[in-house]
Amino acid sequence: MNDEQLLRYNRQIMLPEVDLAGQEQLLASRVLVVGLGGLGSPVTLYLAAAGVGQLVLADFDRVEMSNLQRQIAHTTQDLGRMKVESARDAVARLNPGVVVETVEQRLDPAALAEWVSRVDLVLDGSDNFATRYAVNAACVAAGKPLVTAAVIRMQGQLANFRFDLRPAPCYQCIFPDTGEEARQTCSDTGVLAPLAGVMGCLQAVEAVKVLLDRDEASRGRLYTFDAMGLEWRGLGVRPDPDCPICAAAGAAVER
Repeated sequence: MNDEQLLRYNRQIMLPEVDLAGQEQLLASRVLVVGLGGLGSPVTLYLAAAGVGQLVLADFDRVEMSNLQRQIAHTTQDLGRMKVESARDAVARLNPGVVVETVEQRLDPAALAEWVSRVDLVLDGSDNFATRYAVNAACVAAGKPLVTAAVIRMQGQLANFRFDLRPAPCYQCIFPDTGEEARQTCSDTGVLAPLAGVMGCLQAVEAVKVLLDRDEASRGRLYTFDAMGLEWRGLGVRPDPDCPICAAAGAAVER
């Protein structure tokens, strides 16, 4: 670590939970962020600020006016640009020492499996069940940790799945894919702008903890947040022995 990095990350290195060795671990880490919207924007910016050395940003959408209410990696000047491009530029302005790769395509199962295999951690900031199920399955198959979040209306969710540690529940253990799940997104129902920031920032916090292996208390738990009442709930989740994703991959097999 050079002198500039020591100065940039000084306040973080001071933390006993991080210290110099932890900061070096963050600098050596590679993270895939799926979706650069209301969640992926703060996740990307805060991971860059925290010194995660390599970010892979995946999104196939362009910046629209309705995005700017909550997707803080993009600005009015970015309208019409690919989100991965504007997010990459935002990271460069914030921390030019972070290496950014961009994936400007919808990730089919093969491409998703390939990218997941190349990183240390996956962050799912997508806004639909189909993508969440696909990312979950890819992470289970590769044995890579996954931190996922969601926001809609005035509610948020956050979960940390350590597929590199077995046994571990998966997203589908909590939300089984029945083929009948609601397809509503924030474009259908609305979302409070700062709530996306709250959940995205907490997703980044959890990501740093996972990369430092400091996430023991939150592994395999689902957290829900009601913004109206400022109420949090944390629910422990056990692996479903009949889950078609993690049970089949051996994630639910007791050691």
